[in-house]
This record gives sequence, structure tokens and C-alpha cells, in this order.
Amino acid sequence: MMTITIWSDFACPYCYIGETRLEDAIKELGMEKDVKIDYRAFELDPTASKEVEGPTRDRFAKKYGLSLAGADAQIEQISSLGRECGIDFKYATTLYSNTFDAHRLMKLAEAKYDYETVKKLNHLLFDAYFTKNLILADHKVLMEVAKEAGMKEDEVKEVLDTDRYADDVRFDEREAAMRGVRGVPYMVFNGEFAIPGAMTTDGFKSALKRAEARIKEQEEAAGGEHPHQCGPEGCMI
Repeated sequence: MMTITIWSDFACPYCYIGETRLEDAIKELGMEKDVKIDYRAFELDPTASKEVEGPTRDRFAKKYGLSLAGADAQIEQISSLGRECGIDFKYATTLYSNTFDAHRLMKLAEAKYDYETVKKLNHLLFDAYFTKNLILADHKVLMEVAKEAGMKEDEVKEVLDTDRYADDVRFDEREAAMRGVRGVPYMVFNGEFAIPGAMTTDGFKSALKRAEARIKEQEEAAGGEHPHQCGPEGCMI
């Protein structure tokens, strides 16, 4: 089984585009049963308010030193890339807010639910922000998204009403910092090599083939022998 570790944020357009392209690549190669994605938290702005502080175009223009017309043009360029992936991408009307609680919700899913639920929640959170233009800091929004993913309301409420899984989110972010990650998406293929950014679907297909080839090389190098290892459960015989 190949594991792809992905650091991303739900307010990051290239994260949604990159993960969609990756999923397309996996499907086109028929590797759905051979690949597992390990989702890691990364906040683009940990200091972001839980309240929406203005239109996306204004925030974009200020952040990158653009005119409003220039901001509109760049936002549309990014949105067009999303639409090419089949996403009803509405970046211009997104409602930017803090995403920390959304990441905590993902940690609940990873701790208590199966992989399919985790994948579904991840997709629904991106969809809520970029397609439905909902506020991800709003606990009512997060509750509805979680319920749609198949999570239990009482478990979700308990997490949102406390700071549970905050340490897990911070752990992911510290690991990203230790790796020198400054932007997302940031993907590590089977612990072998990293890809920063949203490549094309063909680019991801090449990366998947490379990782698959590396796995086969390691298996061949082992000569089909069962490796002798010790771990928390004891030593293999």
C-alpha cells in the first residue's frame, strides 16, 4: 500500500485543485485500492479571524499588492483551473475565516471513523468553502458538513465545544515547519520524495508510477524474504 501524506488548508485553492488532480491520476491508473492519503493540517493564516473581514478580491489585492482589477484577473485564473477539474469553483466569492476548527474536525474523523468517511469529510470541507461559499469557522456549518459525511452529532459537538484535537493540529503544523514547508499543498509520496504544489494530472501520474516502482525495487531487494523487526507488539519470527 502506498501512502501519500498531504499538508493542506481548506482555504487554499491550489490544495483543492491539487488533491482533485491527484485523485484523478489515481483513478486513471486504476490505483484506488493501492493508495491511501494521510491528511495533515496546515493553516495558511493561524491568526485569521473567525469573522469574515471583507471580500476576497480586497483581501487578495492587499496581500499581493495588486489593483482590484489585477486581483480579479488572478482570482479568475485560479478559478478556471478549478473548473477544468470539474469543480464548480467560486473563489471570488469565498468567505475567508479561520480554519483551525475545520482541521480539528478532520482529526476527529481520523480518530473515530473509517478512511472513506475521512476522505468524504475532506472533500466536503473544500466544497463548502469554494463551491458553497460557507464560513468554515462557523460551528453550525461544520456540524452540517460533518453530519453529511456520516459523523455523529454528539461527537462533533463535543469537539467543537472544547479544544479537543488542538494538539493534533499543532503537531502536524510543527512537523511541516521542521520539514521546511512554507506553502501548500505539500505532498510526500510513500516517505520517499516530496512534491510541493499542485502538479498536473499527468505530473501526478508520473509521481505515482515513480513511487510504485520504488516500492517494487524495495521488495525485490528484500528477495521476497520476511524482514525481521521488533516493535510495540513484539518481535516478528
